[in-house]
Amino acid sequence: MTDTTDCLAADRLRMTPGPTEIPAPVRERMAEPAPNPDLEPEFFSCYRNLTDKLTRIHAAGPAGEAPATPDRDTVVLGGEGILGLEAAIASLVSPGDRVLCLSNGLYGDGFADFVEQYGGEPVRCEISWDETLDPNAVEAAIESADESFDVATVVHCETPTGTLNDLEPILDVLESHTIISVVDAVSSLGGAPVPTDRIDVCLGASQKCFSAPPGLATCTISDRAWDRIERVETASLYTDLEPWRTAADEGEEWFPYTHLAANVLGLDAAADLLLEEGLESVFDRHEAAATLCRDRAAELGLDPYPASHEACSPTVTALEFSGSATDLQERLRTEHDVVVATGLGELEDDIIRIGHMGHNARTERVERTMVALETALK
Repeated sequence: MTDTTDCLAADRLRMTPGPTEIPAPVRERMAEPAPNPDLEPEFFSCYRNLTDKLTRIHAAGPAGEAPATPDRDTVVLGGEGILGLEAAIASLVSPGDRVLCLSNGLYGDGFADFVEQYGGEPVRCEISWDETLDPNAVEAAIESADESFDVATVVHCETPTGTLNDLEPILDVLESHTIISVVDAVSSLGGAPVPTDRIDVCLGASQKCFSAPPGLATCTISDRAWDRIERVETASLYTDLEPWRTAADEGEEWFPYTHLAANVLGLDAAADLLLEEGLESVFDRHEAAATLCRDRAAELGLDPYPASHEACSPTVTALEFSGSATDLQERLRTEHDVVVATGLGELEDDIIRIGHMGHNARTERVERTMVALETALK
């Protein structure tokens, strides 16, 4: 028989940049009997209520206010966050389309990979992973291209490096060229303001700042993005966004496939927690946790990976480490019951990543993590 004692350690602190710790109200809601997601009106009503709440969270500005976004719909897909990224490309890109892929990290590169998989031609505008995207470089890439672009992709928070891109000047450039914007905000939605009212397709996920289990991708979609989606012929069912435009509408209560009922209930409870706390308070809590994490890291002689502190995300801190990051990660888990992440790809053994997002964006949790880190370093 497998010993599950270790994986169920009650006192273990999981400070990873997703999946995040799931608070009790979310777990309790998921344990309730769920309506049949194909047949019972109660489930369709719950889904519509959830998308209304997510629209408010997606659209929250710096002070937590939620401006009206009448030309944007919110849909929730049954699949981990990466499904949203792939679905956006599958639904917007036809074979032969040239797509401007802005990248300063792993997930920016991943968008280009999806474009290639669906027959498009990615035109990369790349910058060093420890820097933020430069709107002047974006403008130059567009002006120097032989043909115009209809679609561009960008990542708000590059989770593997803890880098937060300033979206506003990038969106200014894309809007001036009437380019449809696709933004991966998976690691920032619910933890930092995202200018969703200016983004054509904005993508999130349940397991990050929402602090619900993995399994759902959220998408806000503008009218002009819908218009393009309806013109693109997608060979896939599961990654096609087009059917979701009317899914669960009153009078048209259906889904393209059986939805994840318990996960939807859990995300609904998680959205309630954010809205009850108030989004301004939520953003302040993330900033406080991030500031403490970096201040304590500086005391330990550890520098953030991004080249400037202004580029650091309020939801995850990536710290450069001169030793073996994977060994340090193992010591923290086995000796201190604290789980953190390392880097990804070529940076796997060079970076320690601390997730202070969602339910874990609390200073007492960060302090416990940093005390454990200090002890492990000694």
